[in-house]
Formats: sequence, structure tokens, C-alpha cells
Amino acid sequence: MALRGVWQLQKLIVSYCDWGGSSRGIRCLNDRAFMETHLPAYKEKNPQLEVVMELVRGQHPHLKGSYKNHNQRVVCVKNLMPEDILLHATRLRNALGRKVVKLRTRHVTKHPSVQGTWTTALKF
Repeated sequence: MALRGVWQLQKLIVSYCDWGGSSRGIRCLNDRAFMETHLPAYKEKNPQLEVVMELVRGQHPHLKGSYKNHNQRVVCVKNLMPEDILLHATRLRNALGRKVVKLRTRHVTKHPSVQGTWTTALKF
């Protein structure tokens, strides 16, 4: 996702194994492989993004995104089809790279009510 017009994802590392069966969706075993069909088109659509292929033998395939704020996100793409891998790569591109922060309450405001939040279960 672009924050103030600047894409936050800098580098996308696609790790796969050339021997294992869980990398079948990335490797070029059939005509619908991710590396041959989807990845070149993805690189052309995203010229701001550095895409690196990494051969890691004996490991399950994964996508690793490096963001401008020095955070990294890793997504496992074990046994996924090329279309699903492309969807995960697009989600990594659209993310800001921030850590997920759990909110303490559902009601978030700058000026909390002195009397408390309104509910339907109020009894007078």
C-alpha cells in the first residue's frame, strides 16, 4: 500500500525448493507455474518492487516481504496453486508493514465519555 504516495514494500523474496512437492505451485512443472507465467507479469506491473527468487532446498516455499520501516512479513505458500501465491504476493504489496496492534476496547475515541459508553442493556 502506498503511504503518502510511496509504496512501502521494497523487496519480495520468493523462496522455493527444486525437489520438494510442496513447491509445486512455484516451480515450472506444468504450464500454470508461478515462475513462468505469473511472476514476469507481476514484475512488470510493479516496477518499484525488487523481486528475488531464492532456491532453498529441503524447505517449504514462502514469500518474504521487506518493508521501508525495516519490518518483515513471511507468508507460507506450501501446496498452493499459482493464483493463490499471486494473491498472497499482492496482499504483501498492499500491506503497510506495520505490526498488528490489538485494541483494548471496541470503542476508540479521543474524548471518552465521563458517564461511560452507551449500551442497550441500560436499566433505569
